[in-house]
Amino acid sequence: MGSITDARAEKLTIGNLSELTGVNIETIRYYERIKLLHAPPRTSGGRRIYCDAHARRLQFVRRARKLGFGIEAIRNLLALAEGNNSSCQDVRDIAALHLADVRTKLADLSKLENILAVTVAQCDVECCTSSAPVCPVLEILQH
Repeated sequence: MGSITDARAEKLTIGNLSELTGVNIETIRYYERIKLLHAPPRTSGGRRIYCDAHARRLQFVRRARKLGFGIEAIRNLLALAEGNNSSCQDVRDIAALHLADVRTKLADLSKLENILAVTVAQCDVECCTSSAPVCPVLEILQH
């Protein structure tokens, strides 16, 4: 990935934008369709021509997605980032809500890990050392 401040960032094709930001071309088109990325002007031949404002916005979206923010949260964060009356408290509230979701997912994954660890341990004892009629892993999946 290059730098957005490169001279080539002045007028970018979708391929250039993809390479510059590390975002897949189809994902760029998707972000345009859902209006997360502003539609760029087009050449007389219909090719999209992006500028570095598109690249900056796309990198913002990419970073937010990497942190696990959903589309609507990103839309709200972008509005706050681009607005003149953005409030750090508003941004904090969005991030705090996302943090709570992440913590819930971590707790759920921890429970899942415990269930699988117990089941695999049962399998080690019951079916892998003898000819048990029922495999604990298959048993948990079937019930």
